[in-house]
Amino acid sequence: MASHLRSSEWYSGDDRNAYIHRAWMRRGVPDTAFRGRPQIAIANTASDLTPCNAHLDEVAQSVKNGIYEAGGIPLNLPVVSLGETQVRPTAMLWRNMMAMATEEMLRANPIDGVVLLGGCDKTIPALLMAAASVDLPAVVIPGGPMLTGHFRGEALGCGTDVWRLSEEVRAGTLGEALFEKSESSMIRSTGHCNTMGTASTMALVAEALGTIVPGLAGTPAPDSRLLEASHQTGRLAVELVAAERRPSTFLTKASFHNAIVALAAIGGSTNAVVHLLAIAGRLGIDLTIDDFDRIGADVPLLVNLQPAGRYLMDDLYRAGGFLAVLREVKDLLDPTALTITGSPLVDHLDDARIWDADVIAPRTQPLIPAAGISVLRGSLAPGGAIIKPAAASPHLLKHRGRAVVFDSIEDFHARIDDPELDIDEDSVMILRGCGPMGYPGMPEVSNMPLPKKLLEKGVRDMVRICDGRMSGTAYGTVILHVTPEAAAGGPLARVQTGDWISLDVRNRRLDVEVPAAELAARGVNDATVQGFANPQRGWERLYVDHVMQADTGADLDFLVGSSGSRVTRESH
Repeated sequence: MASHLRSSEWYSGDDRNAYIHRAWMRRGVPDTAFRGRPQIAIANTASDLTPCNAHLDEVAQSVKNGIYEAGGIPLNLPVVSLGETQVRPTAMLWRNMMAMATEEMLRANPIDGVVLLGGCDKTIPALLMAAASVDLPAVVIPGGPMLTGHFRGEALGCGTDVWRLSEEVRAGTLGEALFEKSESSMIRSTGHCNTMGTASTMALVAEALGTIVPGLAGTPAPDSRLLEASHQTGRLAVELVAAERRPSTFLTKASFHNAIVALAAIGGSTNAVVHLLAIAGRLGIDLTIDDFDRIGADVPLLVNLQPAGRYLMDDLYRAGGFLAVLREVKDLLDPTALTITGSPLVDHLDDARIWDADVIAPRTQPLIPAAGISVLRGSLAPGGAIIKPAAASPHLLKHRGRAVVFDSIEDFHARIDDPELDIDEDSVMILRGCGPMGYPGMPEVSNMPLPKKLLEKGVRDMVRICDGRMSGTAYGTVILHVTPEAAAGGPLARVQTGDWISLDVRNRRLDVEVPAAELAARGVNDATVQGFANPQRGWERLYVDHVMQADTGADLDFLVGSSGSRVTRESH
């Protein structure tokens, strides 16, 4: 056991404060609970309003059993929970609040280590941001994906097939009654999205970082092996305290290198970019969007999952799982990066095997030879923008088209299906006012639905540009995270309908063909710059005043870095 437990600062001694701390926690707990036994919090994001995390109370019980068995004291700690499909205006607005609240609760309470239970998109990133800033021994358990649902004999990818089926309704090729009937088929079990969306991506990427026991991420939520692994992770949490293995002791630039390689190999969500940047910022690690291009652009896509492929997460698990994917790209990984177990990530790959090469392609036969995130720059995105080529249409990766500009998502919805809208399949759709400041909170609206009149002609993809994000379950030739955003005065605020836009992914360019002087001289409507982001109070006011741009992770400027776990003052 560690020579000094942090919790002893609350519980040791015979003074009044120690008495108060022990007495209020007794409630049937034996006296030995406060004598040299590590206090392990379980930061639990279970909530009925976060349906993807609703089963985490059951997972927490297995964690408790493991902690107690290993000699620790388990303590359930409900924390802020964000349901991606439920909260308005967007869960991204609350990610930093969740991270800040969790950090403060971990620091304020008498705990020596923490097990982080997350699943839905923002919960694992926020938990890792918090753990990095407080720097107590911490380990993640992802809640796991749901099982595959079926409709009319076909597997349904939650999220991805929502976008696909809803477009078919608008195109007139699927009736509304059948669309509604598919609703009860899509979500078959407990767990998060079963596509390679943000939830699945962040679970796997967190394992590549080293914060999850290798082999655990991707275990389906209803699978009993999740509970078995959770029990063992509870035991490990006690060992972490003894070894004083904190995030700062094993998370390095090499860890993020491996996460970026993994992100490309799995065809993961673009949202991982802002989350990894934010986590690195809490650790003081110099990670930039250019690292994603430099490290990941030439990594092959090996995982044949929606939205970039065919299968779903429980297929990935049965086909060999995440470690089998990493084994194929082992030579691209940094061998120095450690995991929560204390051993390098690469040491856990030798026994991994591919059992279904249609789901996990071997390195010699990749789905796409080079599939990582591409970072674009140019007169339209001087601070950078990103695109996921694996989810784009190859014929649109080099394109020149006339801009059709929408000033807000409301403006878009009001006009997109107007038969008189001057737009064709070669046009470039631009949506602004959706960045971190402008919405506020960077919504997942960048994958704009196509105009109905073009859908009816058979068009299924167009170039779309936005300062917001898109769901990891989405697909299409979408350029997103444009920086600076329109609300921060970026060039996106000055683009006008009719301007010519040129995209060249191979050469990493995104430009508006307007002379710089003319572009700078254009006036900007206040509504375009501010969007709807003019809150007067509360978290939204704080957020808009302090949120940074997407290229640095959209964290709040005063939350970057860490404050450690030390608290010296008493409350009585």
